Amino acid sequence: MKQRQDIGLQATGLMALICLIWALGQVVLKYTAADMAPTLQIAVRSAGAALLTWAFVRWRGRQLFTLVGAWKPGLLVGALFAGEFFFVGEALRYTTASHVSIFLYTAPIFAALGLHVVLPEERLRPVQWVGVLLAFTGVAISFLARDSNMNTESSPNIVLGDALSVVAGALWGATTVVVRGSRLKNAPVTETLFYQLIGAFVLLLLAAGLTQQLEVSWSWTLTLGLLFQIIVLSFASLMVWFWLLRRFLASRLGVLSFMTPLFGVILGVLLLNEPIESSFMLGAICVVIGLVLVSGYDWLFRSKT
Repeated sequence: MKQRQDIGLQATGLMALICLIWALGQVVLKYTAADMAPTLQIAVRSAGAALLTWAFVRWRGRQLFTLVGAWKPGLLVGALFAGEFFFVGEALRYTTASHVSIFLYTAPIFAALGLHVVLPEERLRPVQWVGVLLAFTGVAISFLARDSNMNTESSPNIVLGDALSVVAGALWGATTVVVRGSRLKNAPVTETLFYQLIGAFVLLLLAAGLTQQLEVSWSWTLTLGLLFQIIVLSFASLMVWFWLLRRFLASRLGVLSFMTPLFGVILGVLLLNEPIESSFMLGAICVVIGLVLVSGYDWLFRSKT
């Protein structure tokens, strides 16, 4: 087994590109929401990415399903993944892409708390508990310290959207816990990804139907947006991410991944003209610092010992 390398300029550049793509995904969903509901878009992109994943595995001459009994946690992971993106889609109906980008990335905090309970080797250190507290303090500031100049009529909807984003982050964290604590931890990344994508397609398509979000107004913007989401966002970027995880230190990659919420805020402002409240920015800074302390503990502290 190859020893994982420290991160160099190439890996840092690839991570920056991946984070930009992930952040752009929220913006594309928000921008094209009038043509197709975000929930339905995510169902469609999941189906397309699942087909690409299957084709990729067959092209390499491999089997898609390799572990006996992995289908049970696979179904659970698929349901959690679908739930995560259902709440992302619903959140984008009420709040801004910038807010979703920040609150969705509370996921590592929830994952760390879950793994602390499930796996003895994943016990949180005192500094990481500080990070957890700081991150949730940031969420509280963003929720409770709303700027006085905000539109009071839209504020309740924004709070609802922000809350849905946090729920999505919690489900993402739960997905990580299930993968790490089940047979899926030994499965090829394509197998785990396929379970997630199929679960998202089936359940989100059903959810879109039940919530009457099946109307589509086709346009070139929507078509290009879906192609971007299927090929670049849900397939290519994840393949590169998993390739990086196999070759480089995960703690370093985890810290660099927090460029995503920062890019999300910047793109939301530049492309969607979203307002940025001072309370949200203060809360976002606390969340990002907290996430770095939790996920980057090995890099920030152990590497110096």
